[in-house]
Amino acid sequence: MQPESRVYDLKERLDWGEPALTIIDVRDRSEFKSSHVTGAISIPADGLLTAAPKCFEWDRDLYIYSNTDDESMVIADQLRQAGFSRVSILRGGVAAWKAAGFPVEAVTMAVV
Repeated sequence: MQPESRVYDLKERLDWGEPALTIIDVRDRSEFKSSHVTGAISIPADGLLTAAPKCFEWDRDLYIYSNTDDESMVIADQLRQAGFSRVSILRGGVAAWKAAGFPVEAVTMAVV
């Protein structure tokens, strides 16, 4: 697994149905709710290092994205130092994903 991945590479893996990967959006939850890569989970950066060992196997393929690639790279490096061996940043994050025309999700709240 490369330290950086293009959105096209991840989309190809998803289309082939390759198992054992997780897409992690490390932005704050309000940004995640407004728009995120389809299938991504929200774990804000400030809690990721605590949550990751409880949630993922050490050799699971983890794709990380944030607001900037620099932020993503810092977080990916922290995960590698913590012992995760297969971490890649998703270059361009949700903006690149949208620009490629790939599906995004948003969390909407129903008003009752």
